[in-house]
Amino acid sequence: MTIVTPASDIDFYELTDEQALLRNTLHEFAQGEIAPRASKADETGEFPWENIRKMRELGLFGIIFPPEYGGAGLDTLSYVIAVEEISRACASTGITLAAHTSLGTWPIYRFGTDAQKRKYLPALCSGEKLAAFGLTEAEAGSDAGGTKTRAVKEGDRYTVSGRKIYITNGSVCGTAVFTAVTTPGVGVRGISSFIVEKGTPGFSAGGKERKLGHRASDTVELLFDKLSLPAENLLGTEGEGFKQFMMTLDGGRISIGAMSVGIAQAALDAALKYSQERRQFGKAIAEFQAIQLLLAEMVTEVESARLLVYQTARFKDRGGRFTRHAAMAKLKASTIAMQCANLAIQIHGGAGYMTDYPVERYFRDAKLMEIGEGTSQIQMLVIARELLREAASRPGL
Repeated sequence: MTIVTPASDIDFYELTDEQALLRNTLHEFAQGEIAPRASKADETGEFPWENIRKMRELGLFGIIFPPEYGGAGLDTLSYVIAVEEISRACASTGITLAAHTSLGTWPIYRFGTDAQKRKYLPALCSGEKLAAFGLTEAEAGSDAGGTKTRAVKEGDRYTVSGRKIYITNGSVCGTAVFTAVTTPGVGVRGISSFIVEKGTPGFSAGGKERKLGHRASDTVELLFDKLSLPAENLLGTEGEGFKQFMMTLDGGRISIGAMSVGIAQAALDAALKYSQERRQFGKAIAEFQAIQLLLAEMVTEVESARLLVYQTARFKDRGGRFTRHAAMAKLKASTIAMQCANLAIQIHGGAGYMTDYPVERYFRDAKLMEIGEGTSQIQMLVIARELLREAASRPGL
């Protein structure tokens, strides 16, 4: 099935011809190769290795990184389009791509030394290895500064002990970045970040978590049991870890926005299709005004979320501070993903509550979007904080 982007859509989203071609190509790929396996993957919880293999062939794992490291060198909007289309077909696969790219690989590209980039990025950009991002702990969720994992320097090495929880790609990754306290007693200024490779003695993954949604994605604990790392695995300098990971989350929130748009669009697609096929009182339910009102609400919300996410991606590429915009994009898009999934079930009626249709999966998958990489409430605090900061910098306005 080939989907051709209408000229009006290209104009509306201000896509270049290359971006429109990318969207069409990935839509055809995702709907043809990934979507047919999504329901079974959700049911069994098996990691979608076949999807990963095919995505490697398309070069998706290095989409935003420079060709010198094996990447495609595309812009953030192109990456957003990729995450959206993959998530539209299978959110478990979408979150695998997003966590690898914006959370696990980007910090190495942004903060790593030339030697670190040359060592780690080629395998990550090719998809030969997946990446993970270790921040969350039992006492460090919304309070990321509550990190307890400890890294003690002894000569030219660090000994790391602790654990991270709810880590996407944790057991399937080849490389992970994580935070640890290197200087106790000074708060977030004492947190540093490190790179670790799978197979390093003292580094292991716990059992796979049982989840409401995204069941085929890999979510585990990362365990550090007297892990010995050379000093060259420090990312940046000591004490920069918290700042680095907060910057990383800004970009990651755009990814969550893109995933949310993909899930919301999938819910709209399913609701529209079902409403045209389901007949009651002698006609398709799409002919009833009540159903039309729900469809109108869904498409309006999806379009508004997509525009906000796309514009935030463009803003990031222009090099400005985009913390507030990323938080707004995540907040709006994740809320809309939940709303659209809920309305899709409502349009399906009793059938929507059954696993015979994908809308109940969209509902379960959408919920994480309101939680991961900062809850909706945290996004509101970030937005307000940034708004007040901006106002203080422009007295009299």
